[in-house]
Amino acid sequence: MAVRLDEMDRKILRELQEDASQSLDEIARKVGSSKTPVWNRIRKLKEAGVIGRQTVLLDAEALGLEACFFVLIRTSEHEAEWQKKFLRTLKARPEVLEAHRLAGDIDYILKVRVRNARAYDTFYQALISEVKIYNVTALLSMEEIKSTTLLPL
Repeated sequence: MAVRLDEMDRKILRELQEDASQSLDEIARKVGSSKTPVWNRIRKLKEAGVIGRQTVLLDAEALGLEACFFVLIRTSEHEAEWQKKFLRTLKARPEVLEAHRLAGDIDYILKVRVRNARAYDTFYQALISEVKIYNVTALLSMEEIKSTTLLPL
């Protein structure tokens, strides 16, 4: 269920999404409020689950992770035990940045970040050795045109 947000909440959330390292004073100044009300709103937004964990965004290419693959997976297995094993396998693989279960012809799509094609093959070989998969198609991203963590508020 969606949490009701007023315009001040939205302003605060936009500022936090843009740069969560800002001080309360900076955020308060930018949203036109004072420090204590901003702190109280942030605390309430955390308690309501609107704000999750805070982290740092790293530059994958600067770290040598230059290849981004989108991996399309079809499976003939749909039993609960297979799904549990598959999910455990994905969660254990740090290369998997995102995993989605889909409607349609493709069962799952993964976003995988690795150094190069050889590293992707190592990931692929490990994946198929751990869990039975009917078909895997890997698509190499040639250029990242847009990537954001900012939700539209």
